Amino acid sequence: MKNNKKIVALALLALSGNTFAGSIVCEGTVETLAYHADNQLMIKLSSMNVPVFFCSPDSEWVVGGTSYKTGPQTCQTLYSTFLAAQIAGKQLNRVWFDGDAVPASCNSWVEWTIANIRHFALN
Repeated sequence: MKNNKKIVALALLALSGNTFAGSIVCEGTVETLAYHADNQLMIKLSSMNVPVFFCSPDSEWVVGGTSYKTGPQTCQTLYSTFLAAQIAGKQLNRVWFDGDAVPASCNSWVEWTIANIRHFALN
């Protein structure tokens, strides 16, 4: 009986943390930065096969499989930063994408996929 309680406690502990349905780190230069109606922004890095929706400048961005949201001001900041990186030809060396539809590799995205960007870093 004690072992069953330990197993249940460990299972509950594992489920209570911040988990992501899918998570991948991609890198490269910004090849595409696009706007798509209804107020959604897309990005494609050189290591990615298609652009991915990553936020909305007008509302909170919520993606299934993540435990966080991207607000409108953060979205605008992300867009501005990615645009500056694209113009300067700077490499994004780590961009963490999270969500239910995140693929196993950066070059196997499905068109029209949505994802959250949890973290990024510039070289």
